[in-house]
Amino acid sequence: MRAMIEKYGPLAVGIYLGLFFIVLFGFAMAIQFGFQVESMAGGLGTWAAAYIATKLTQPLRIIATIALVPWVAKLRG
Repeated sequence: MRAMIEKYGPLAVGIYLGLFFIVLFGFAMAIQFGFQVESMAGGLGTWAAAYIATKLTQPLRIIATIALVPWVAKLRG
């Protein structure tokens, strides 16, 4: 991943962070729709659970980033 960032710079970081936030919000929405959270503490619990689930998918996000960055760089010209 470090070599990818050195070679592609902001594009690699942007794709990685984009995937991170897509997965985080996806997990948060899935948890929210699966469980009825009514309090502020429950809302924080939703985000904490979503963050933990997102961290568990980190190896998959890194692999996806490594696969996507050269392809997106080639599309951008």
